[in-house]
Amino acid sequence: MNRTTVSLIACATALAAVTGFASLNAPDASGTNTARAAAELPVERTSLLCPSPSLSDLADTSYTSFTPVTKGTGSDGKAELVSAAQESGDTDTTDGKKDGKETDDKAGEKAAKPVLTAKDPGTPDTEDASGGDSPALIGTAEGRFAPGWTVQETTEVAAGTGRGLQGVNCSGADTEFWFPGASTAADRTDYVHLTNPDDSAAVVDIQLYGKDGAIDSSVGEDITVPPKSSEPILLSTLVSDKQTNLTVHVSVRSGRVGAAVQALDDKIGGDWLAAATDPAGSLVLPGIPKDATAVRLVAFAPGDADADLKVRLASPSGSITPAGNETLHVKAGMTTAVDLGAVTRGEAGSLILTPTGESVPVVAALRVTRGKGDKQETAYIPATRPVGTRASVADNSSKGTTLSLVAPTGTAKVKVTASAGSDGGTAASKTYTIKGGTTQDVELPAPSGLKGTYALTVEPESGGPVYAARTLAATEDGIPGFTVQTLPDDRGMVAVPEADEDLSVLQK
Repeated sequence: MNRTTVSLIACATALAAVTGFASLNAPDASGTNTARAAAELPVERTSLLCPSPSLSDLADTSYTSFTPVTKGTGSDGKAELVSAAQESGDTDTTDGKKDGKETDDKAGEKAAKPVLTAKDPGTPDTEDASGGDSPALIGTAEGRFAPGWTVQETTEVAAGTGRGLQGVNCSGADTEFWFPGASTAADRTDYVHLTNPDDSAAVVDIQLYGKDGAIDSSVGEDITVPPKSSEPILLSTLVSDKQTNLTVHVSVRSGRVGAAVQALDDKIGGDWLAAATDPAGSLVLPGIPKDATAVRLVAFAPGDADADLKVRLASPSGSITPAGNETLHVKAGMTTAVDLGAVTRGEAGSLILTPTGESVPVVAALRVTRGKGDKQETAYIPATRPVGTRASVADNSSKGTTLSLVAPTGTAKVKVTASAGSDGGTAASKTYTIKGGTTQDVELPAPSGLKGTYALTVEPESGGPVYAARTLAATEDGIPGFTVQTLPDDRGMVAVPEADEDLSVLQK
């Protein structure tokens, strides 16, 4: 078999692994490639990882699974979340023994019992957990449940370090993550949670960057994350210096992991800091709550060149420049932080960073504070990817949910669908026009007969790129608890080249 044929079959095999099927054409006798333009097909398998929600005995956690209805899927499939501890189970699968004892089939089935199983696309499914011993979860969706599958982990902590509302979208495994906005200050307890979904160990390096550059530490090197397990790494154990603003870089030497930073404060609550989007010259940080009392921007330039950025706030009426913070200079390899105060001034807002001259890749995130005095709570907004084709977010309620949409470069038309409720109701949709350079907190479509929580799905229909963020808010004892999740593209579709012929025509 010639090299061309081998390459084509290898490519077809890789595509089939993602989409369930694929076919490609070989060049015809004249050397012309007869493959047509790529078609968009639903993915057929998706994996998500949820970090262990809390160490507090006062924590109450809700997991919500949701898959939007997607055309082109079959009738089969499933979506399940399994405890990482159950998944590993201390079982040696090579000889059927556990802790030196023989195991029977019933024991194996018990170890693999799902924490949450989805029932139908288009309707959220929920499961609750209490206390500080809830494990990390490993999730897999297949068939009709795979395209756009999302899982929200929301935790209420009644008191103590990090008290308030914490939330995170469970994420996929990868090999590199950036977290600007972490800290090892005296009043902070920050963990980076590493979850390994695979059958072999992962080896991870954690590098910290402060205001003066990289912080030397050998403790963060060669961290082993065992198969099907999760490791919370306390950042203050990696370095002796107390740093108020840090950028955390997680890089995987072998294997892959899911990663998220849990940022907990003794006085002003805490939340999850999700990974920022890959370093880029221009960034969008959407969905700053209109009643934010303090906003801190943390940025980092990972390359060898300094970055000079123009700072703009996309408000409901247009793009404005924050007084006194028109530009931001970020030195190469050093974390830069600037306090923007109550930058939104009672209106919806999103921060847009663009280069003033030559483009230099940066990463960035916001720490947002609501409330005053001893009644404050914090959350984090990382720079994110645009919504793209579609994005969803789960665990919304009839009160306390805000959806922010921003069109940084041009007017966009956006469709928003509120799903049926987890315990009943009928889905509803509404279309909005977002003017270029503005942020809008849109009036959400209301599912009729809503019972339980619901999911929101955002689908741009025309115009420029759209970015989105969802805020959940719940006030307890006068403390304005809240958490913010961004809505990047769900990557539920994959491009597969169409073909006139199948691979049986290839020359041997």
